[in-house]
Amino acid sequence: MTPSEFAEVRAFLLVASERSFRRAAKRLGVSPSALSRTIRSLEERLNARLLNRTTRSVAPTEVGQTLYDRVVPTMQAMTAAMRDVGGHASSPSGTVRVNLPSIAADLTIGPKLGAFAAAYPAIRLDLVVDNEMVDVVGAGFDVGVRSGDQVGRDMIAVRLSPDLNMVVVGSPAYFADRPPPCSPRDLASHRCLTYKWAKTGALMPWEFDGQKGRTTILVDSLLTANDTDVLVAAALQGVGVAYLAETTALPHLAAGRLERVLDGWSRPVPGFHLYYPDKTRMPPAVRAFIDFMRLRDD
Repeated sequence: MTPSEFAEVRAFLLVASERSFRRAAKRLGVSPSALSRTIRSLEERLNARLLNRTTRSVAPTEVGQTLYDRVVPTMQAMTAAMRDVGGHASSPSGTVRVNLPSIAADLTIGPKLGAFAAAYPAIRLDLVVDNEMVDVVGAGFDVGVRSGDQVGRDMIAVRLSPDLNMVVVGSPAYFADRPPPCSPRDLASHRCLTYKWAKTGALMPWEFDGQKGRTTILVDSLLTANDTDVLVAAALQGVGVAYLAETTALPHLAAGRLERVLDGWSRPVPGFHLYYPDKTRMPPAVRAFIDFMRLRDD
């Protein structure tokens, strides 16, 4: 394979994983039009259409998906081999790509970035904040971060945080016009603000612990969003009650901007875990990142 052919295949893999010419072009440092010409050149050389393009989306054709599935493992093996060679340096170096949701970035990774940079100045971090579930292997990430119950069984998981306590909160102005709920069943008469995963459309369940065990409530949501900050902002403005991680709501609770309800019913949810595929050889930079970020017992 010539260098130009290799570049064409790499460009195709990026467009297929990003589902966007614009995002792939940004990662490659080229213009979308130049990237489009590269893909067209590859399709002409293979005499096959690899991508379906519309004004709003890009997705692999059946032939394109087959090519993607066969080539990605080879590219990953090449990348790992190059990183292993570079790992013989006295200090770990290279780039670690991490996919993580915004709340995990705020609670787990973000607070440790300064100390990590001081300890490993030769390691570059590429943090991609994404609140949806992502195929980290297919998308070219080294590791991902998600709640423990969302990590696939085929992945190795390392705990980053304790389990998260969940709370139901609303503003003083909201509760001034209506009595607070005394049990989860009372949520049926309240305006609820619920997290929603954009890709699947699934709503985050509101889970509680009572005398008869765990209770899951499917609330009638006035507002849904795939971003926790939006739910917090709506709750602060008196739009309704939100089901949030306690660590997210705590500053507003302490300042009196939000009030906690159903306190005796709250139950924890699995904490955040860093996860990655099982690899015989792991790049030293990735290993250093995992070991530094993992939750310590001391």
